[in-house]
Formats: sequence, structure tokens, C-alpha cells
Amino acid sequence: MRLGAYTPNAFVLSNGDTPMKRWGEFVHRRRWFILGVSIACFLASAAAIVAGGQYKNSGDYDVESVHAGNLITQQLPSASGTSFALILSSGALRYDSAAFESAATQALAGLRNDGRVSHIATPYKSTPQTARSLISTDAHRIVALVSLTIGFDTARQHFADLRAEARSNTLAITAAGDPAIAHDFDTLLAHDLQRAEVISLPLALLLLIVVFGTGVAALLCLGVGVLAVVGGVGATLLLTHVMDVSTYAGNVVTLIGLGVAIDYSLFVVNRFREELARTDDVSAALGTTMATAGRAIAFSGVTVAIGLGGMLFYRGTFLVSMGVAGAIVVAVSVVYAVTFLPALLAILGPRVNRLRVPILQPRPFGRGAWHRLALWVMRRPWLVLLPTLGILLAAGTPFLSIRLANGDVTQLPPNAESRRGAELLQTDFPAAGQNSIPVVLRFDAGGPKRPDDVATAYALSRRLARIPGVVAVHSYVDVDSAYSLAAYQALYQQPAGTLPSAVRQELAANTGRTIAVLSVESSYLPSSDTAHSLVRTIRSQDSAPGATVLVTGDTAFDIDLVNFMVGHTPPAVLFVVVTTFLVLLVLLRSLVLPLKAVLMNALSLSAAFGALVWVFQQGHLSSLLGFTPDPLDPSIPVLLFCIVFGLSMDYEVFLLTRMQEAYRRSGNNRQAVAEGLERSGRLVTGAAAIMACVFLAFALASVVTIKSLGFGMAVAIIADATLVRALVVPALMRLLGSANWWAPRWLRRPAEATRVAEAA
Repeated sequence: MRLGAYTPNAFVLSNGDTPMKRWGEFVHRRRWFILGVSIACFLASAAAIVAGGQYKNSGDYDVESVHAGNLITQQLPSASGTSFALILSSGALRYDSAAFESAATQALAGLRNDGRVSHIATPYKSTPQTARSLISTDAHRIVALVSLTIGFDTARQHFADLRAEARSNTLAITAAGDPAIAHDFDTLLAHDLQRAEVISLPLALLLLIVVFGTGVAALLCLGVGVLAVVGGVGATLLLTHVMDVSTYAGNVVTLIGLGVAIDYSLFVVNRFREELARTDDVSAALGTTMATAGRAIAFSGVTVAIGLGGMLFYRGTFLVSMGVAGAIVVAVSVVYAVTFLPALLAILGPRVNRLRVPILQPRPFGRGAWHRLALWVMRRPWLVLLPTLGILLAAGTPFLSIRLANGDVTQLPPNAESRRGAELLQTDFPAAGQNSIPVVLRFDAGGPKRPDDVATAYALSRRLARIPGVVAVHSYVDVDSAYSLAAYQALYQQPAGTLPSAVRQELAANTGRTIAVLSVESSYLPSSDTAHSLVRTIRSQDSAPGATVLVTGDTAFDIDLVNFMVGHTPPAVLFVVVTTFLVLLVLLRSLVLPLKAVLMNALSLSAAFGALVWVFQQGHLSSLLGFTPDPLDPSIPVLLFCIVFGLSMDYEVFLLTRMQEAYRRSGNNRQAVAEGLERSGRLVTGAAAIMACVFLAFALASVVTIKSLGFGMAVAIIADATLVRALVVPALMRLLGSANWWAPRWLRRPAEATRVAEAA
């Protein structure tokens, strides 16, 4: 016999000790102690949630827009505060009527007396140029710009209180600006999370009862899911004290934790019930359960963590915190599944089968639908494989036309106040500029008041003002249109105290030790193609003698972020794929099966990416799901890949390990595939249905980022558990035959390699 060929006796499952089997027996002996420790950990997690923590979106990318923003923050004192806009409207009164002005003054009185407010700009006490930008085209609305003494992170926490101080019985008031948008995101994300939990938990319990046919087993799995989510969220909130954690983290941790923990516990409980049917020895049943299902979920947890580890390649982005938080909740899920759950199983023993639902009891082994399906597929593998592959690949074709742009206010639902405010600014206040694009001039020598540097800023400002799409340019060389270059140069040679008030204010607000900021105002929405084109045109205006031109702002950041994400994706994908392959190599002791597993995941992801573009970019189902079609946020494909790649591998691990067990007993590939699919098909489908319900509950979210992520993950899991695992996998394994299980001598365990060599 050729060395390395398969010999069934070399792989017969042994009842000897393994670390996981010994662990199961240890848990049985110390079940009450382990249960107590698990409950203590749960209480500690709950305490961490009650103590709370502050989520924070931050980024320190190595890109031009971030470098320019850092210069502004470092050198301009005014950058330490933030501001928001209030749009005051009346259908009957014009802004220049005494009644409108009086009503506006009363509406803003509470804010004027608030110590957190440094200044409120309205058309009534502003320069003519500024006043024009604060009046709507129909003259029935004005903008009040509220400047704050507090930074952005504090402002988003206090915004509800600040907003409540602006009220009027005469005028309608609509808030806009970054603090308003952040507040709406925070509020809606919390509401989305609560709604998803209310929807997904009862559905998960119902599906678990269908899978198990018993109430006790179903409640066990749901309980582990709840414990894992509480542990993950508690740990994530603790993490906020040592690093910035994204505001999306709570939703994503819940989404991953519920799905993964319920899946893991489902496989453990099912295997325990299966072993109890063979023996009355609870300790032995638990030991075998841990040696098989326990080992599988440990490896599965590693593959999910590897997928989430791909986010660590996006240093400086919020994805890093998402990857860390996701890995934490997966680790918590695995820990509870191999400690708390087996301890409860040891206590319950045969009582795990209590509260039976007679009509839901599974059929005896060998006569189930999954067994028949596997045999049917393997009788005609090509007839099944080719059309199924065609469907999956066709489903992925919309992804070829993907467009990426950083998410903006359109991620909020149309009825969100800050989104309505942003739309009003765009349509009714074109002079105000919907999009402010700061252009930073960093001077090579001296400061912005030197005559040569004033000339450089003056020339650049005039070139920028002539670009189509630019509404206005505000800077220290644009204070008064009557001033010439010579006038500005002479002006800035005078002592600061002798300068006119308007000039002094502009100089203080927009110049630093080595920089000057020219604010380019545009009516283009920040994430629009026209705004992108405008920023690229501005960046081409690099003729600035003695200075470096840097562009920042939302649109510039949008462009830089997409380029950053695209540039960092190849190494992230390579890491996830290669590391997962190596882990599966150790688990399955086969060269072919890990490669096939990676390719199967690619098929599921292809369908999910295609559906994501088809729905959220192209707008199909937009009226049903309630969102505005837009280019995809570049973080969404990254999140989807990193999360789904690991989650899909769950099913591959559980399916292949059962097939591997059967093959080691019989050496018959066809029989092993049929038996493995029957043993795990019902569970994989049930687990996928539960996970899909959890994800679809998040697809009902108000915030498009969470909605699209939940939808894409649901599509991936459904495609994976139906078309891929039920049809493509058995068809491919039938065609590959014994090659599925081939491995070189160096890959086998020492004892196995010795037995194979002796058999040769």
C-alpha cells in the first residue's frame, strides 16, 4: 500500500483519554463549583453593564484628511469646541418681520443663558455676508448657529438637554449638525438593539423547540445565548475604559453573541442527548460530548476569532474595536459552552429531555430526510453541483458594480430630526453651504501673516472661489471683498489689537502658528459624486509657493477612507484565509477539506455581497425596508467578510467533523457523507434558521449600517446552510472520494502515521 493512503483501522475512534474528554469528566465531578463560578461571572458582567462606559467613534488614519484635521485641532483654539444648527421656520411669517425676530429671540433664550453655549449666530446680529447665508431662499426660515464651549464627545451626551432648551409656540424648530446627528445615531442604535432582542429571543426559543422537540434543551441553549451576550456587552463596556470602542459595538456584539452562543450550545446539547441514548453513564456521555462537540466548537471559535481578527489590519479605524469586541463575545460564548452548559447538563442528566413535544420528535437514524437528500445528491453530483454553483455565482454578480462612500446622515431614517435638518440646509440654504471643505495651508517658514504667505493664501482663495460648485470661501483673506491683496498684506503687519473686530475674529478663528484654514463652502452633499469631484479638483490646486496644501472635511475623509479600506483589504483577507486554512488543517488532518471549506465560504460570501449591492445600493426593496439607496459604507463589506467567514465555518466544522467520525469508522466516503449530513443536517439547518432570525431582526433596524449588516449576514447564512452545505458540499465530497481524507505522513498524528506505515 502507498504511504499516506487511508487505512480505516488507523483512524478508528478510540475511547481513550483526550484533554477535552477529561475536561468533560472533570466538569461532571465539579459541576456545582463550575456552575457557581459561571453565575459569578454573569453577575460581574451585569455589574459592568450597569456601571456603563462611553462608546466613542474615533479614527487616526494615516491619510491626508486626518493629518490636516489634526493640525486644525492642535493649532486652532476654536477647534476644541463644536457647534450645531437650529432651523427656525414659519409658514406665515417672514424672517424680517418683528414677530419672527421676537419669536426667534424667545426660542433661543434658554440656550443663550446656558454656560455650555459660547455664542449663537443669527441673521439679526451678523455681518451682511454671514446673514445672507443664514436666511432661506423663501425668507420663511433662518439658521441659528449654536457654538459650544464643550467638545464633540461631551456635546453628543448633552445634546438632548441642549435641544430641549430651544422651544417656541410660534416657530417650528429643526436641529442639524454633527452633535444632532450623533445623538440620533445613539438613540436609534439603542432602540434598534432593544427591538432586535425582543424579536429574536422568542423566535430563537421557538426554533430551538422545533429542533430539539423538548422544552428543557431549548431553554438551556437560549440561556447560554443570553449569558454570552451579557458577558460580551459587559466586557465591551469595560474595554471602553482602555480604548475607543465604536458606537456600533453593542449591536454587533449582541448580533454575533446570540447567534454563536446558541449555535454552540445547540451542538453540545444535541451531542449529549445522543450519547445519553447510548449509555446511562452521565459522566461518560459528557466526556464524549466534550471530546467531540466540545472540541469542534473550540476550533470553531478559533475560526470565528480569526475572521474577526481581520479587522485588526485596519489600524486607526473603529473596525479594530469591533474586531476586539467581537472576539471577546465569541470567547465568552465558547467558555460558557464548555463550562456553564456542561455543568448544567451534568446536573440535569436525562432530565434534559423533559417537556417533550411529541409531534416534533426526530425520526430514527438512517431514515431521515437528510440521509435521503445526501444519497440523492451523491447519485447525480454533477447535475446538482453545476446549477447550484451557477445560482450562487449569479447572485454575486451585482457586487461587480459596487460603489463605496463613507456613510453620512442618509444612514438615518427619513423621519430623524437631524436628517430632516440636513436636507433643509441643502435645499433652502444654498448660501450656507451644505458641505464645508477646510483647506489647510501649512507654511514652510514663519506664520500666516508674513506678506509672502498672505499672497499665497490670497491667490489660492481666489482660485478656489472660481471652481464650479463652490458657493463661497471663508478665510482671513476673505473678510471683506473690498480689500485688495496689498490691503491684506498691510493690515496683517499691524499689531493684532489695532485690527478691525471682524478681521481680528477671523484671524483668531482660522489661523495658527504655521497654518491658515480656508473654508470652501459647497451645496453638494458630502458623499455625493459631485462633492468627490470637487475635492479632487481642490487637491489639484497645489500651486502654493512656500506652503503645503492639505484638504480635510467630510468629503475628503470619505475619499481617503475608501482608499484606506481598499488598500488594507488584501492583507486582511489573506490573513483570514491562510490562518483559517491552517487551523482546519490541524483539526481535520486533511489537505483537501480545508481548501474546500475556504472555497465554500467564498460562495456564501459572494451571494451575500451581491444581495447587499442589489438591495442597498441599487435600491431594490428600499420601500419595504425603509431606507434611502446609497453607495455602501466601506466598512460594511469588511464587517460582513470578517464576521460571516468565521460564522459560516461553524457549519463546515460541525458537518465535516461528523463526516470524519463516520469515515474513521467505516472508510466508506459515500456512507460517511450521508451519515454526517444526517447527523448534523437538522442541526445545521436549525442553527442557521436561528442565526438568520437573529440577523433579520437586526435587518429591521432604523440605522442603515446595522440594517445592511443584518441583512447581508442573514443572506450569507441562509445560502450557506441550504445551497452550500446541503447540496454543494455532498456533491463535491462524492466527486473527490477518498481524496477528501488524504494527508501526508507529516500531517498525521504520530500514532496514526505509525499505524498507516505498518499497514503499508
